[in-house]
Amino acid sequence: MSSSTPKHTNALASEKSPYLQQHAHNPVNWMPWGEAAFKKARDEDKPILLSIGYSTCHWCHVMERESFENEAIAAVLNEHFINVKVDREERPDVDLTYMTYVQAVNGSGGWPMNVWLTPELKPFFGGTYFPPEDKAGRMGFKRLSEEIARVWREDKANVIARSHETVEKLQGYINDEQNAHDASFDTVSKKAYDDISGAFDYHEGGFSTAPKFPRPVTLNLLWRLKSHLARKEETSGDANWAEAMAKTTLTKMAHGGMRDHLGGGFHRYSVDGYWHIPHYEKMLYDQAQLAVAYLEGHQITGSPFYASIARSTLEYCQRDLGHPDGGYYSAEDADSYQDHTLTEKSEGAYYIWTAAEIDELLGKQEGSIFRYAYGARRDGNARPESDPQGELKGTNTLFRAFSVKKTAEFFKLEEPQIEDILTRGRATLLEARGKRPHPHLDDKIITAWNGMMLSALAKAASILNDPAYLTRAKNCATFLKQNLSTDGKNLRRSWRNGQADDLAFAPDYALLIQGLLDLYEATFELPWLQWAVDLQNEFDTSYGDPEKGGYYTVSKNIPNSVLQVKEDYDGAEPSPNSIASLNLLRLASMLARDSYRDTAAKTLNLFGQSMEKAPITVPAMVTALDYQQHGNMEIVFAGNLADPTMQDLVKEVRQKFLPHAVLLHADGGESQAFLAQANEAIAHMQPVGGKPSVYVCKNHTCQAPVTTVEALNKALQLA
Repeated sequence: MSSSTPKHTNALASEKSPYLQQHAHNPVNWMPWGEAAFKKARDEDKPILLSIGYSTCHWCHVMERESFENEAIAAVLNEHFINVKVDREERPDVDLTYMTYVQAVNGSGGWPMNVWLTPELKPFFGGTYFPPEDKAGRMGFKRLSEEIARVWREDKANVIARSHETVEKLQGYINDEQNAHDASFDTVSKKAYDDISGAFDYHEGGFSTAPKFPRPVTLNLLWRLKSHLARKEETSGDANWAEAMAKTTLTKMAHGGMRDHLGGGFHRYSVDGYWHIPHYEKMLYDQAQLAVAYLEGHQITGSPFYASIARSTLEYCQRDLGHPDGGYYSAEDADSYQDHTLTEKSEGAYYIWTAAEIDELLGKQEGSIFRYAYGARRDGNARPESDPQGELKGTNTLFRAFSVKKTAEFFKLEEPQIEDILTRGRATLLEARGKRPHPHLDDKIITAWNGMMLSALAKAASILNDPAYLTRAKNCATFLKQNLSTDGKNLRRSWRNGQADDLAFAPDYALLIQGLLDLYEATFELPWLQWAVDLQNEFDTSYGDPEKGGYYTVSKNIPNSVLQVKEDYDGAEPSPNSIASLNLLRLASMLARDSYRDTAAKTLNLFGQSMEKAPITVPAMVTALDYQQHGNMEIVFAGNLADPTMQDLVKEVRQKFLPHAVLLHADGGESQAFLAQANEAIAHMQPVGGKPSVYVCKNHTCQAPVTTVEALNKALQLA
């Protein structure tokens, strides 16, 4: 929004969403999603313009400046429509409903998303960004709105009839795509491997040309495909290639400009095919998932570089996205003010550098070394195709163009000298950058995304053997329990400034349960596991389909839903059905409850057709299928966790990549009694000869307990 004094205030002013507040002073008479807007549409017999976005969305800001702050366009919208704004991060159900429609009719979607609805909320026209006036063969937003108003006025009955027909066809298509089918992991994994290999960029990593998205769910699947393929001699070459694809992608992303080399963390995606120039927004869900991908990469390869990237990513989250009481904020904007006059924002302004700025801060000699290593040029390093609006002209986004070794060779210096210059240079530039106007922070705390962070922190604590991450994980979980639930029940979606929503959605349940299971395995503290069980029961009741299986992201139980959708696509965020399937299988192993295993099987069968047809679209679901068909491994630690020998045994296990195992603690007390309720074997597990002991069990058969690291490694090899 412009910095001039607002002349108009609409009904969004009292909303807590930062995105809705950004539009609270548009001349458009926006209303929030809810019965008041729907009643107004019915009473005035007007269609609804539903506009969906989020507060750190660059093109949402562009459309706001061009159209929603335009008095002439606002006049058209106010005269002919009831205008409703939705923050997609607050209402993923509304977003998914109308994104499903937009993708079906246009072949693609995105944000901002603008959809016209009947007063009964059924869509009849929609798209994404529209220019304000006719441009390059595209109808402008003003003329399009006038045309839609005319059609509604002159042919309303037909519009309503077509909207009903469209929704019915769309629901029928969704239902037809989800018929029970028993998928084989051998078949699915072969197709997944072939599809990923076929999409892989041999030179730059990643699985597309421009733009390049990180898609950590694909990397996580590759690590599991490597383990699967390595079991057979005839596929060992494929196992090596699966590892190579994951390593190349992780390394190229870490060296590219998509990673913030000064402050840590990753931007949303790369606009080019080289990972050089990013779309500069930073999302919490990307940080959490990428941290896990790098942690698993470190586990498998032993690479200290991958561990360092995971650490710097989590440090960014703590410093810039962390709430003092333990939760994590949602995102930072791509756009920021160019200077302290606060007059004009542009994309990437906070992150980019001219060559002259670098030389001035570092000195000419060290500046030239730094610029060489980080690809900064006198004329800027953004290719014209990466900068269609010309905002980056003459500026540089830092990426690792040359290694320390190559830089040392070029400047005829020793490698430690170069490393010292680059380290000091990063610190100097970071300090200078901190004096610039900071990008807008979306400070709402979303349960699902904090569930992902919970997983990342718990895994970091375990894999890196660093208790500081465990403290952060427990603080995060405690924050969610205190602020986004009622003593652990009645989960909520988001929280901001002391206020929580009324609803949580399927992703919130699935991802928080996953985080709690990871936290239990990192702490062996029973309350986290018990909360996960309670949430699973609540999730089953609120969103589960006991008849056909799966979980609704959009349910008829949610008021004003026009579709019922069980989401399966694993995109920027994994689908709740993928995560729920794996959660249920882990719970079944931990608690020996066949009901969880049966529910997981029904869910995986529901999406079996999707997995066999296009596993590359559901990699997290394929990961769950892998666990279903190769899991049932329990590693039970019996004895005092404070014993140094026990700590060595636990550390040895946690540093290994064991994707089919659950970790449990037989403490001789309450925790062991809880685990033994349906698993009598655990009731009898105890330290052997008073020594901390480990029981390795596979397919309901346990090996003899072991008490040394050497014996433990042999037991794991046999399992």
